[in-house]
Amino acid sequence: MSDTEFLAERFEQNREHLRAVAYRMLGSLSEADDAVQESWLRLSRTDTDGIDNLGGWLTTVVGRVCLDMLRSRKTRREQPLDVRPTDPASAPEGVDPEQEALLADSVGLAMLVVLEKLTPAERLAFVLHDMFAVPFDDIAPMVGRTPDAARQLASRARRRVQGADPVPSTPLDGQREVIDAFLAAARGGDFDALVAVLDPDVVLRADTGEGAPTLVRGARQVASGAIRFRFGIRRPVLVNGAVGVAAFVDDRLVSVLEATIADGKIATIDITADPERAAAMELTFLD
Repeated sequence: MSDTEFLAERFEQNREHLRAVAYRMLGSLSEADDAVQESWLRLSRTDTDGIDNLGGWLTTVVGRVCLDMLRSRKTRREQPLDVRPTDPASAPEGVDPEQEALLADSVGLAMLVVLEKLTPAERLAFVLHDMFAVPFDDIAPMVGRTPDAARQLASRARRRVQGADPVPSTPLDGQREVIDAFLAAARGGDFDALVAVLDPDVVLRADTGEGAPTLVRGARQVASGAIRFRFGIRRPVLVNGAVGVAAFVDDRLVSVLEATIADGKIATIDITADPERAAAMELTFLD
């Protein structure tokens, strides 16, 4: 076995851990894979003789890569809700769709929405330390601060995460009533009715599986997107124990919408707009 093959084998032993770190940092499976690939490229160009803990070194590298990606994302304007379902790209060799789904489900929309509200440095400190037990001495150089300052970043992020209001549980019949009102308003192009059924601070997250997910905040902004995409067949479904919406084009499932509902209004919306991932979801049709 050559040195390159041996190094690649050791890297593969760390791949799933690195993907988990990157996904929690970026909230996107495709971007997480990009970050992991970049960490391999950096490893392949590095003299590894002085690396005592390869797993720790790789975690630090993927953290730096994700931090750069987050900072670049912050410099761009928030994307508009122009997410159209795309034909699924062929999965990279060796990628297990079930493992991808488990990885996404292990974080959940609520946590991702909260993490989106953190600064890139806060997110890095919180994710690496609180989720993966990386010491602050290792985190500090990544954010250009002292270990004490990195500790403060994580502490501030922790308070913001813990202070996020939990979404109260709504009975299924109440969820169905809100979802039906949302669908009726969208089909009818009734902008005011859509705004009325959305929480003023609603957050929508749409993931096509390609690039960073689209994030849209605010009832009027989300309602505008729903008006633009009101055509096609939308059917209420039970998904992950809650009422959601399945969208079809020419009898083909193209996306699944999941929502959390609080006080009679939609508080968060999570759209899986990758047809392949949507088709793999367990749905129970309600009409």
